[in-house]
Amino acid sequence: MRILMWHVHGSWTTAFVQGEHEYLLPVLPDRGPDGRGRAQTWDWPESAIEVTPEEAAEAEVDLVLLQRPEELDGLASEWLGGREPGRDVAAVYLEHNAPEGRIAEMRHPAADRAGVLLVHVTDFNDLFWDAGRTPTRVVEHGIVDPGYRYTGELPRAAVVVNEAGRRGRTTGTDLLPRLNGQVPIDLFGMGAAELGGIEDLPQDQLHDEMARRRVYLHPIRWTSLGLSLLEAMALGMPVVALATTGAVEAVPSSAGVLSTNVSLLRRAVQELVADPERARETGRAARAAVLERYSLERFLTDWDSVLEEAA
Repeated sequence: MRILMWHVHGSWTTAFVQGEHEYLLPVLPDRGPDGRGRAQTWDWPESAIEVTPEEAAEAEVDLVLLQRPEELDGLASEWLGGREPGRDVAAVYLEHNAPEGRIAEMRHPAADRAGVLLVHVTDFNDLFWDAGRTPTRVVEHGIVDPGYRYTGELPRAAVVVNEAGRRGRTTGTDLLPRLNGQVPIDLFGMGAAELGGIEDLPQDQLHDEMARRRVYLHPIRWTSLGLSLLEAMALGMPVVALATTGAVEAVPSSAGVLSTNVSLLRRAVQELVADPERARETGRAARAAVLERYSLERFLTDWDSVLEEAA
């Protein structure tokens, strides 16, 4: 298929464009949110093709993959030369995020939209979003295996959060001082330097740096299942995470410690850092678990089924 899709979530798109389709990525001169084009810090195949507004308007498109409300509410139609998603072009709305607000008000932007199939990345999201009459499916994440890289040579914890300062309590940024007991925490991600962390790195370099830390800490309160968590597990890192949203399904007890008790989590980080052999053994279990459930092959097969259904 020829799929028009915006570059919204780099790590997710890295997995998606590994499929056997042609991926048309809107690009604008400023490479802003509405036209980022190809990734600059990820390795994408040649089948991920940048298109200008003029090229997109003339292109043969089998399906549009929507990921933001503004795409659904006019942006996609504008780029498609007036063709309407769900009427003139098959449409799938991919929801990356958990809903925000009061439980009774968590209505999805694609709710009751004719001709649109809504796909969630976790069962948790499917449970909490109100989609009305819009049909929903769940396709869990898949990752490109970064390979076993764990050394754990640094008795420190790694955290990966993009825009940690802005996202605050949602990503558990406020918990880092409470979790930073005897073990130093290194924050990675876009905007991390503002909080004394390590600024955004190319993905391959980021994976190397993560794997040097002895434990991966996932302080996320309320987002979808973070791909950085799955990538850390694939690297062979033991995990300490909040037992919230999709993490409960992703991390078995053999792979680390999950809890909503901050004191218990702080102690778990300290104990894993103090016991390198236990940390290594736990990390191996984490890698085995993530490769079994979140393999790229399973992910692409599931998506092929959804794309065929929608088209």
